[in-house]
Amino acid sequence: MARRRSRRSLVVPGAGQSLDSFKATVMQQAGYAVNPAEPNNVKFEVARSMGISLTPGNNGQLTTEEAGKIGGEIGGTMVREMIRMAQQQLADNYNRI
Repeated sequence: MARRRSRRSLVVPGAGQSLDSFKATVMQQAGYAVNPAEPNNVKFEVARSMGISLTPGNNGQLTTEEAGKIGGEIGGTMVREMIRMAQQQLADNYNRI
């Protein structure tokens, strides 16, 4: 039996636009071509750079591993930047004491 995907909801309502903007900024810094007006399309750029065939619409041919590589690159890059930002903020707060 196939599992139904549930749409993940954000902890902070209304944060979606800020997260999309953050994604666009971070992925641009990582060297990917990102249209800030359509940050979710960066997945196609990431897939192309990895040699994975990803197209708008049905991608039923994609393996779980391939999908994970694409999402992992995007999510991992965003998480690394959030950690860097948090460390910088902690260091700045420590230096003010």
